[in-house]
Parts: sequence; C-alpha cells; structure tokens
Amino acid sequence: MKTNLINKFAATLLITLFGIVVASAEPYAKDDKIASFKAKDQHDVEYEFKPSSMKYLLVSHDMETGKKANAVLTKLGKDYFTNHQAAYLANIHGMPGIGRMFAIPKMKKYAHRIILGDDADLIAKFPEQAGKVTVIAISDGKVKSIIYWSPSEEKLDDVLK
Repeated sequence: MKTNLINKFAATLLITLFGIVVASAEPYAKDDKIASFKAKDQHDVEYEFKPSSMKYLLVSHDMETGKKANAVLTKLGKDYFTNHQAAYLANIHGMPGIGRMFAIPKMKKYAHRIILGDDADLIAKFPEQAGKVTVIAISDGKVKSIIYWSPSEEKLDDVLK
C-alpha cells in the first residue's frame, strides 16, 4: 500500500514537472509578458534587457541571417537601437568553439550592440521563421506583435513602425 502511494505521488510529481518544463519552453505569443534577462554582448560586457523600457527586440536565430542583419544595422549606425528603443539578440547557442573563435572577433567590429544569446532556454522563448529576424514589438513589457524581417529584402524602418 505504501509503495503504491509513493508511486502515485512520484507519477503526479513527474507529470507536474513535465508540464512546467513544456509550458516554459513555449515561444512568446501576442500579449505574453516578456521576462527580463541578462547576457553579455560581443565585447563581453554584461547587458540587462528590460522589456519595460524597450519597444523592440530583434532576434536572429542563425548565422547567415545574422550576417545579413548586421550588414543592414552597420549602415544604420551605432545609435539606431538607442533611438528606436530596440535591442538585438543573436543566437550563438550551439555554436562550436572553433566557430566562436572566428565569429565573436568579427562581431566586435560592429558598432551596434549584439547581445549574445548563449542560453538554450532564452533562445527557445523567441519564435522564428527560417531566414528571417524575429522582431518583437513591445508595449508595457508585453508582446504587442511579432514580425519577421528579411534583412536583404525589407527596410528595417518599414518593420519598426
């Protein structure tokens, strides 16, 4: 009887924990509250993203899209993000060490800040479309809208309206 009760308790606990893990892995959707997070930028400087003081968060999920975005962002200048209350997060989670040896020094050449997303749980929160940068419009710390920007085809100013 005790063993049966323990097994039922363990099963209930596992199901509850699994539900919490699955729920936390869901990407943000419209009206979701965005959590603050801390990460380092390409210059190894700690950065804290505070959704309450931002209008936009751009997220590149792959290296090729990130390169295209960085080319556009370079032309827009280092103050573009400040002027638009925006931040840019680049997914580097899963990038092998040898890749980092080449990628991060290249990133240091960019004048705009690149927040390095090196946490799988953080990156999983942001929806994605292949070949596009996810642009999350933020209002009062919540997702106002999710737009997908194609850096080689669209002007960023047209997306950040």
